Amino acid sequence: MAAHFRVSRETVRQALEVLRRDGLVSTDRRGTHATLTGLPVESSTYLDFPVGARSAAPDACDRATVAWETPPPEHAAELGIAPLRPTLVHRYRSATADGSGLRTAVTSFSAVALAEVDELARYRDRADGSCAAQLRRTYDWMRRAGLTLHHRDTITRLADGPSVRVTRRVHDQYARILEITDLVVDARQDALVYEFTLPAAG
Repeated sequence: MAAHFRVSRETVRQALEVLRRDGLVSTDRRGTHATLTGLPVESSTYLDFPVGARSAAPDACDRATVAWETPPPEHAAELGIAPLRPTLVHRYRSATADGSGLRTAVTSFSAVALAEVDELARYRDRADGSCAAQLRRTYDWMRRAGLTLHHRDTITRLADGPSVRVTRRVHDQYARILEITDLVVDARQDALVYEFTLPAAG
């Protein structure tokens, strides 16, 4: 920056300090970057993980587990995980008591996510695929770790039934992939409503 703006390094340091004091930039171990406006990460409002997986029916039952296992091949390729190499895989199932409204989700986390987010890394030793997992605050944990999240969802209708697949890819502000989720939703209704909510800027 000093060379670009033709000023001394001390001037750059002082300018960054003023911006930090005013809350316009923040510095972490990866460098200095602009601070996003909006609700602070300490807010109690957070986006449930996995987004859209829980059935809207009031009598829906859900179950989530985590395992340290080889991810689906298509996930491994995008996450940059070598064949047969394990990672943290989250499985989620939600359905009403009669089995209708079934929603299933499989999420594979990248090595970046496990390195940056302490709460996810802690699951490695206890991820045996059988115990219940409470990862609903995953996106909040990622934000608290200083990551800005970019969600990209692709929705496709499955040929073998009335279901649709939502493939979600989440990247951080450095374009590093954090997770891939495949959500399959029973879409026998006339319309599929897919709702995504973000907090309003303060």
